[in-house]
Amino acid sequence: MHDKRKNRVGLPVLLLSSALMVAGVSVVVTAQQTEEKKPVVKTRSYPGGRDPFKKYEPPKNSDKRPGVIAVPSIQERISLYKAQKTAAMNARMPAPKPTTALLLNEIQVIGISRTPRGYAAIVEATPIRLSYVIYPGESFFDGQLVAIEDGRLIFRRETVLTNGRRERSVEVKPLRQANAVGSMATAGPAESSASTSKP
Repeated sequence: MHDKRKNRVGLPVLLLSSALMVAGVSVVVTAQQTEEKKPVVKTRSYPGGRDPFKKYEPPKNSDKRPGVIAVPSIQERISLYKAQKTAAMNARMPAPKPTTALLLNEIQVIGISRTPRGYAAIVEATPIRLSYVIYPGESFFDGQLVAIEDGRLIFRRETVLTNGRRERSVEVKPLRQANAVGSMATAGPAESSASTSKP
């Protein structure tokens, strides 16, 4: 008899709790449905810079041809080098080489020698009349020394255009030829006296 009472009371409680649960779920569902659905905008970035599903449009060519950026004067380049050297010293970094202020057409190859580090070239900066020993990999204002061969130096020249592009070309500088004054200075005294005695 006691079990029958339990069943009679337990069944309505179970039905009531399940009805409350269903009502709670329906309230939550209707609350979610009444909220405005915001459209989801998917943005996608393409590594190539353009949408692959869009029709290709070639870039428009402008009538202006890119020109070469003007090179600063030697004094401006020297002052820029001094500022870079000071900044490197303050940051406790190695200072740039002095050749970074020189253009490739401002140097003359005086000689080539073999050192424990490999081949080295002796060049003279014509605007400031100073000589430097350079090795392959040395940087200049508009290029870099690539290789040193027996009688010439090979440089990579870099030209910066106004549109930001960089054009690279190879430049070869031969050893400086001895001129008449230099050959007279290297001639011995016996040769010079013999040449003056002949008519």
